[in-house]
Amino acid sequence: MNDRYVSPLSERYASKEMQYIFSPDKKFKTWRKLWIALAETEKELGLPITEEQINELKEHAEDINYEVAKERERLVRHDVMSHVYAYGVQCPKAKGIIHLGATSCYVGDNTDIILMAEALRLVRKKLLNVMAELAKFAEKYKDLPTLAFTHFQPAQPTTVGKRATLWLMDLTLDLEDLDHALNSMKLLGSKGTTGTQASFLELFDGDHEKCRKADQMIAEKMGFSSCFPVSGQTYSRKIDSRVLSVLAGIAQSAHKFSNDIRLLQHLKEIEEPFEKNQIGSSAMAYKRNPMRSERIASLSNYVMADVMNPMMVASTQWFERTLDDSANKRLSVPEGFLAVDGILDLYLNVVDGLVVYPKVIEKHLMAELPFMATENIMMDAVKAGGDRQELHERIRTLSMEAGKNVKENGGDNNLLELIAADPAFNLSLDALKKTMDPARYVGRAPRQVEEFLAEVINPVLEANKDVLGLKAEINV
Repeated sequence: MNDRYVSPLSERYASKEMQYIFSPDKKFKTWRKLWIALAETEKELGLPITEEQINELKEHAEDINYEVAKERERLVRHDVMSHVYAYGVQCPKAKGIIHLGATSCYVGDNTDIILMAEALRLVRKKLLNVMAELAKFAEKYKDLPTLAFTHFQPAQPTTVGKRATLWLMDLTLDLEDLDHALNSMKLLGSKGTTGTQASFLELFDGDHEKCRKADQMIAEKMGFSSCFPVSGQTYSRKIDSRVLSVLAGIAQSAHKFSNDIRLLQHLKEIEEPFEKNQIGSSAMAYKRNPMRSERIASLSNYVMADVMNPMMVASTQWFERTLDDSANKRLSVPEGFLAVDGILDLYLNVVDGLVVYPKVIEKHLMAELPFMATENIMMDAVKAGGDRQELHERIRTLSMEAGKNVKENGGDNNLLELIAADPAFNLSLDALKKTMDPARYVGRAPRQVEEFLAEVINPVLEANKDVLGLKAEINV
């Protein structure tokens, strides 16, 4: 295999479980299940198909004779008819009724929908596990004050746990979008060459109701509630666009998280997991690069760009069908899923192993807190008899002086000392230091975490507790 291109999504990033969903074996076995569902439906609706023929089809649903199919495709240049032929070789009694009345899109498009739905369920499972780990992290650190940032400039404090709820809120929105897409997935059904079901109307001697029933029966046999009510030869390619938009949304959320972790790691406040023998840099042995978060960002960029593929495909389909979607779909849909699968494994691995450094967080917070405490200090000085307007101007002047000491002289923030030395405030340094409890400045952050987890997240996790408990395996 070293003499040909192999996708990094398979070799490095995506799980075996997701890779199998989009494997040839899964696809062709699903084709055979669809052919069985079609034969059963046609028999139940009165066509002369025997139970013996259906049993023969079922006996060979899994043991695909790939070499026969490949040899036939070399001759006829048609993948579906090659597999119809190969299935017929194994099932001589049923050979004549395989694919009866159907077009290639009966197996091709219905299989695409089935695989996307299964892949969405796997994405959902992993997304929920990331949410569960983030919820634990948010709960654990809900009371730990930290410097918040707007424009990456120091701002009013929050807590580490509250910041984690922002990442969690994004994933909650993604879960809502995913569930909507998954719950609205329908099969193409048996629509025929241009979507008119003309071949089936002929098979059922002009019985329109049997044509309608055939769609519904096939859908139920394949685990779906219904088929699209109308289509051309193919299902609307907007479905692919909708599905990849969900994946791109998850990528957006993961990228935002990875950015925050990379910035926090630069500040030495929070780090992603770093293994004992891991090498951070080939040149600088001391480095601890946030490589997993960077990989999340890199894969996320790919998924966000990938969503343009089904958009362009859907917008340029001609009338009832063209084939300029085929090659694009084979790449864009599976690889979008493989990339998101890798992203969520990385996300889960990072959250599960995040290292928090409270002393560094406290140091950074305390260096800025005097500036943020000035409103409280001013109110205390007014209570002690000071003039609010005069004190406001004094604090502004002293804040500038303290800022200059930090930026130009490289000194510590000495605002408290400057205020204590100014008789206009009538406050001692000890009294001022008592105002430096960070918990006084985080507002409702701890309570917001509690309320969000209790009211929004925990009910979702409880309803899906059967899929929780995953541990992510990272290959590289």
